[in-house]
Amino acid sequence: MTRAAEPPLPFFVYGTLRPGERYHRRFLHGRTVTERPALLHGAVLYDGPGHPYATAGAGTITGTLIEVDPTGHGELLAALDALEEYAGPGHPRNLYDRVAREVVPEPSAPPVLAWVYLASPRLARELLAGGAAIPGGDWLSRAAGPVPPVPRTP
Repeated sequence: MTRAAEPPLPFFVYGTLRPGERYHRRFLHGRTVTERPALLHGAVLYDGPGHPYATAGAGTITGTLIEVDPTGHGELLAALDALEEYAGPGHPRNLYDRVAREVVPEPSAPPVLAWVYLASPRLARELLAGGAAIPGGDWLSRAAGPVPPVPRTP
């Protein structure tokens, strides 16, 4: 599926793209229509060197549901794909895979289908084997301190 044919879904962001975090201003500031708290069920959040990784699992991740202006959605999608090192579905060099998942806007709104960047299968295996899960699944509440390195090799 090409980017032009992909649906203009909102984005669920859970780390450095959340409001107040380092990449929000660079990529999202001025491009959003709404930003509201949301939860991603069935996922676990891991701490990486400077940014988080989400994987499928028995947990819940706290984040932000970002809706963007449809006229700039394709351009933003391409920029976020580049940031997240996503080359396309199943590409072996992906750091993250972009997938459509249901997220639940808070408080207790109906689920919304959104784009979410999850750790690629190779990286997810490494995280499950020795990564540091963030208790409670909220990047903003993580404990300060040294973070064990997670390899970022393609």
